[in-house]
Amino acid sequence: MSETVRTHHRVRASELVGRNWLNTGGKSLDLEALRGKIVLLDFWTFCCINCLHVLDELRPLEEKYSDVLVTVGVHSPKFEHEADPVALAAAVERYEIHHPVLDDPELDTWKAYTARAWPTLVVIDPEGYIVAHLSGEGHADGLGVLISELVEQHEAKGTLHRGSGPYVAPEPTSGTLRFPGKALYLPAGRGTVGEATSNDAGSWLVTDTGHHRLVELHTDFHTVLATFGTGVKGYADGGSVGEGASAQFNEPQGLVLLPEEVAAKVGYDVVIADSVNHRLRGLSLADGKVTTLVGNGIQRLLETGPARVDEEAAGFTGQLSEHPLEVSLSSPWDVIWSGKLNAVVVAMAGTHQIFSFDPLTGAVAIAAGNGLEGLLDGPAHEAWFAQSSGLAEDADGNIWVADSETSSLRKLVIDDAGTLTVETAVGKGLFDFGFRDGDAAEARLQHPLGVTVLPDGSVAIADTYNGAVRRYDPATKTVSTLARGLSEPSDVIVDHTKVAGAEPLLVVVEANKHQLIYVPIPKEAQQVDEGASQTHRPKSPVAPGLLELNVRFTAPTGQKLDDRWGDPTQLKISSTPPELLVAGGGTSVGLNRTLELSADVPDGVLHITARAAACDGPETEDGEIPDHAACHLYQQDWGIPVLMTADGDTELVLDLRGMD
Repeated sequence: MSETVRTHHRVRASELVGRNWLNTGGKSLDLEALRGKIVLLDFWTFCCINCLHVLDELRPLEEKYSDVLVTVGVHSPKFEHEADPVALAAAVERYEIHHPVLDDPELDTWKAYTARAWPTLVVIDPEGYIVAHLSGEGHADGLGVLISELVEQHEAKGTLHRGSGPYVAPEPTSGTLRFPGKALYLPAGRGTVGEATSNDAGSWLVTDTGHHRLVELHTDFHTVLATFGTGVKGYADGGSVGEGASAQFNEPQGLVLLPEEVAAKVGYDVVIADSVNHRLRGLSLADGKVTTLVGNGIQRLLETGPARVDEEAAGFTGQLSEHPLEVSLSSPWDVIWSGKLNAVVVAMAGTHQIFSFDPLTGAVAIAAGNGLEGLLDGPAHEAWFAQSSGLAEDADGNIWVADSETSSLRKLVIDDAGTLTVETAVGKGLFDFGFRDGDAAEARLQHPLGVTVLPDGSVAIADTYNGAVRRYDPATKTVSTLARGLSEPSDVIVDHTKVAGAEPLLVVVEANKHQLIYVPIPKEAQQVDEGASQTHRPKSPVAPGLLELNVRFTAPTGQKLDDRWGDPTQLKISSTPPELLVAGGGTSVGLNRTLELSADVPDGVLHITARAAACDGPETEDGEIPDHAACHLYQQDWGIPVLMTADGDTELVLDLRGMD
C-alpha cells in the first residue's frame, strides 16, 4: 500500500487568476477577500462526466457548511468550445452551480495548483494555506471530516469567519424548455395522455433536462400537449401528470419507445435514462405512471458493500445481477432498442461502457467497454470508450455511438450470434478534436452528443461543441457538414412527420437555445476544414527509459484501508500509442510501479487508473474492520500527455487523495 507522507511545512495557496468571474454579481474575487473561510477549489470542465458527479457530491457539504465554506469552481477547459465565455455561462446555469466560478481559459490557475486531471479538488484553510489536494470522485465523506476539523481548529484560533459567501445568482434565460437533452418521436395511436391522440402526425417527447421533467410537444415544437413529472429535481415513482403528479426526475436524458408487443407485456412504453439519479425509468403513456426499472441510485464504482478493487468487468457474458434494482449505474445518457439483441442498449457515460437491459427478463449486462477511458477498438470486452452519449441503430442492426470525450463516431458491429466488435469511423483519440470535413481518417469532430441514421444509410451527428450537424457516409468513408451555427445541438433525429416526396428534414435539439428546430438535409453538403486541434493542456516532459510512478493515497480520517482480501490498491496502465510503453503496463495491485518509456516515440499519452478501497471505523480492539462497516472505492483515471526529452522527469507523482 502507499500513503501520502504528511508534511510539516505549510504551502501558501496561489492567487486565483483567470479571465472573468461568474456567479459573483460581476465582482472579481481573490484569496484575500476569502480569508477566514475554508475555500474548496473545484477544477472542472463542463464536458467531463466525472466533474458533473463531483458537483453533485459537493452540494450537501455546501449546504451544511454554508456559513464557513466557499466553493470556487475553477473552469479549466479541455475543448476549444469550452473556452467560449457564453458557453461556460450556459453550462453554469444548466448544471445549477450555486457557487462562484473562475473562468480560467489559459489554465493559469490550473498550472499554479499543478492539477493533472479533471476533476481535481484543493482545500485551502482560513489562513490561506493548502491542506488537501485530491483527484477524482468519491471524496465527499473525507472532505466532510476535514472541514469539521478545520472549523474546530480555526474557531479555537479565532481565524474562522462565519457568514454568507460571495455567491450571487444569475438571471435565468430559459422558457418552456430548459436545456433539453434528447427527443423521441411518438407516432399517433400509442396512447399518449396529451392531445396528440387526435393528431395524425404524432408528437415529440422531449427530456426537458433543466426542468427535470418530460414534455410532449406538437409537431410545431411550441404547443405543449402534456408534461410528465413534477418539474422538481428529485427521485420518486408514481403518477406524473396533472395536479396529483408525484414522479420526479433528475436531469433526464435519453428516451426510447419500446416495440408495441414488448410494451404490452411490461406495462410501460418509454424507457428514460435518468442520468443524475443513475437509474432507468419507465413511463406508461396511457396513464403517465413512472416506475423504476434498473438502478439502486448508487453511482457505480462508489460501492456500499465491501469494496474489492480487483473487480473486473464481470458481466460481458451474462447479467450483472438477478435483480435489476440492485444494479449500480453511472450517468446513463442515451437509450435505444436493439432488434438484434432484443434489448434496450444504454450509453453508460459515467463508466465509459455500453450496457444492455432486457425489459422482459430484467437482465442487465455490460455489452461493451472494459471501463477504461480512451479510444480502442476490437472485441467488445477489450474496447475503450470515453463518455459515450448518443446511440442509433442502422438497417443492419449495428449500433452507432457518439463517443463524446474522444470526439469520435464509433460502431458496434453485431454478428448473427450476438457477438459485438467495436470499430471507429471518425476520430483519433482522447485529446484530438477539430472541425474538418473530408476523408474520415483526417476528419474531426468536437464532443458530439447525438447520432441518427439517415434514410440512405449514412449517419448524421450532433457535433455539439462545433455547433453543427455533420454527416458520415460509410460508402465513401467521408465526412461533410449539413448545418452549422447551432447552439450546442445535443440530439438529432430523422423527421417522421412529413408527407412522402417532401424535402427530408432532421429534428435537432438545440440545447443552449432551449428549443427543437427543423434542419433540411441538403443534396450537396458544405465542405469544412477549420483544422484539427489538440487539447492545449501542457505535456509533461519525461525522459525515455525508466519512469517511477507513485500514486499517493491517504484514507480519510475515520477510515482504514480495506486489506481483508489483500492489498486494497490497484493500478491499470497503458499508453497511446501502445509503442510508447515498453514495460510496466497492465493491471496489478499497489500504487507504485516502474515504467519503461520508448526513446523512439516522441510523445503520447499515459493512461493511468488508480483504485483504493477504505472502510469506515471505528476499528475493533484487534484493529480489524468490523463486518458491518460501510466501505468506499476511490478511483481516478488520468490521461497524461507526455513529451520525450533527455532532461525530462524520471518520476511521476499523482494524488488520488493527497493531504498536507
